[in-house]
Amino acid sequence: MVYSSSRTPNGELNVTRTAPHPPENECSTAEPMPDVQSNVDVRRVAINKVGVKEIRYPISIRRKDGELLDTVSDINMYVSLPADRKGTHMSRFLEMLNDYQDGIEPERLGELCRALRTRLDADVAHVEMDFTYFIPKAAPVTGGIGLMDYKVRFICEAGDKDQFTMSVAAKATSLCPCSKEISRFGAHNQRCLITADVRFDGMLWIEELADYLESAASCRVYPVLKRPDEKHVTEEAFENPRFVEDIVRDLAVMLNKEDRINWYHIRSENFESIHSHNAYAEITRDKSTDPPAD
Repeated sequence: MVYSSSRTPNGELNVTRTAPHPPENECSTAEPMPDVQSNVDVRRVAINKVGVKEIRYPISIRRKDGELLDTVSDINMYVSLPADRKGTHMSRFLEMLNDYQDGIEPERLGELCRALRTRLDADVAHVEMDFTYFIPKAAPVTGGIGLMDYKVRFICEAGDKDQFTMSVAAKATSLCPCSKEISRFGAHNQRCLITADVRFDGMLWIEELADYLESAASCRVYPVLKRPDEKHVTEEAFENPRFVEDIVRDLAVMLNKEDRINWYHIRSENFESIHSHNAYAEITRDKSTDPPAD
């Protein structure tokens, strides 16, 4: 605003304000801004993934008990880019994400991915979502309730064929069978991290996959433990020694029997308590093309 003042004949101060005139180059007759991203690229090199990473975003995930869990997710969004196009439109990724902030479930993530592919005129679109998921968990003896945290990842790809992958990582306890066998008393044990990436038909809850993971270990871990609980988990681990190989094999046997799961990539990392290294094993299987062993 531009302010000006003057005095009336009787001496009173009169203040007025007026809007400034826009510069000539900002008039409404200005030409549209160029769309550089849509220009032709002469290098003729296609890009597999281009987009935005590490978007911190609030989401709502429906739990198995029907309640909604509010959490914060790190989201990556990409599309493929043809060889003749210079760039993609980055702002459109965030515009579309805002349409889904009221709650993202696997079905809605696929919807977002397909919409992204259409809006950005891409052959393939990818959306990745990483978040922490909490499950109430009771201590094995006293029943004390605490919240157990799990790392979860949703990965969706929309192209000629849509694909959804769910990944869950669970902490557990592993106790060394060799250490138990060769020692007069005790055995070394440690926390391990068991992870499963799965593709499935129908509905598979995060809670269900987390239970499979923990069942493959020597013993589960808990957020709240009193002395009776500590005695229980110590003895349970001692009675169920597991090499890292045992963990992934036992988990594979369970997932082979789960009819909803058609593909999996499972792995376990044991954070060794008496070694300076970690122990690791993994198994990948496509149940549609890889028949089970006899």
